[in-house]
Amino acid sequence: MFKMFKIALRNLFRYKRRTILTTSLITFGVAFVLVFVSVTASFKSMMIGEITDSMLGHIQIHKRGYVASLDNLPLNLNLAPQAFKKVEEALTGIPEVETWSPRIKFGGVFSNFIDSTNIRLNAVDPDREWATVPLLSSRIISGDKTVKPGEILVPELLAKGMKVKVGDTAVVVATNEDGSVNGYQFTVSGILRSVTGPGGRDGYIHIEDGRRILRLEEAAVSEVAIRLESFDALRHVVARLEETLGKEKNAQGQPAFEIHDWTKLSPFYNIVRMIDVMTFSIRLMLIAVVLISIMNVMIMAVYERTREIGTIAAIGTLPGRILSLFVIEGLSLGVLGAISGTVLGGLAVMALNIFKIRFNFGRQQGLILNSGLDPADVLIVGLIVVVISVLACLQPAHRASKLDPIKALHQV
Repeated sequence: MFKMFKIALRNLFRYKRRTILTTSLITFGVAFVLVFVSVTASFKSMMIGEITDSMLGHIQIHKRGYVASLDNLPLNLNLAPQAFKKVEEALTGIPEVETWSPRIKFGGVFSNFIDSTNIRLNAVDPDREWATVPLLSSRIISGDKTVKPGEILVPELLAKGMKVKVGDTAVVVATNEDGSVNGYQFTVSGILRSVTGPGGRDGYIHIEDGRRILRLEEAAVSEVAIRLESFDALRHVVARLEETLGKEKNAQGQPAFEIHDWTKLSPFYNIVRMIDVMTFSIRLMLIAVVLISIMNVMIMAVYERTREIGTIAAIGTLPGRILSLFVIEGLSLGVLGAISGTVLGGLAVMALNIFKIRFNFGRQQGLILNSGLDPADVLIVGLIVVVISVLACLQPAHRASKLDPIKALHQV
């Protein structure tokens, strides 16, 4: 077999210009794919991190039917204290769960004593909330980086529209579950930037204030946001939670809880899917480049070496050996292109990291793209090139092995 590789390499370098051009084409194709996959994977990870670590968390648990009615923030679909206790017990038994945060979500009217407007409020335990969504503090563009009882974090759009600043006093009026209205006075402790753009009316208050303004005597919550130690454990933890909490049924005999990972809660998942489709398309382009390049080289090699093939066939070389020779030539081109492309792609990724490419995502400014080559991506791209190289030369190699020695020797 070693001699076959030696002969194949010698044959390739008999036509140096063609071999170098073909290998270069494969090299640049592999390098481009690796750089594209690396950059898009980095951008995707940063985008997911911005969404999950700024507001959503990795997983959320609700009472059945809550998410379908989320726009109305229904208080009658809050998790009752007994249900919340079962959720806590389930989360305690899963080692991959790093922390979780209970939230009470409700709508109200925000007033600065001159004007009034609608506001969506998240009543949270600041210590647990900031641990569950660690980038939340970076969204506070002025004021304290936390929220205490009697304080409110106001969304930027609302603050600008109503000319509210840190230290001002405001009143929030909310309707309770029984239909009664209650108001509570707050001090504006900070201005909160929206994740996805200038829109957004989500403010934050302390969970005790939320229970007070809604007159909740029991520890009911709207949702539980969960952060995992590793994002890779997302599917596993969701499956564990569905298995554990799925046993709990409501009065209608249906599951009492809904478990949603971030992909079910954010429209940005559609962008992630588009990135995956683009990556798949780029890999298809690489397959086309390798297939056409190597098939062209092998067809030309068979055509130009017809008399040579006839000679080695006439002296007793078996058709299988001739076929193997051409397959090994195509394989060698693919391997050389994959190795050199991986090296070039790695150098390109290093250069991108050195020059520190910056971009903006939503209102987040100056995010730095940190790319890296995933060994799995390198392996997949390399296997694609090698397999397609072999497939591309099968037809020309089969044609060469079936040549009639007498006719081949008379080829001019």
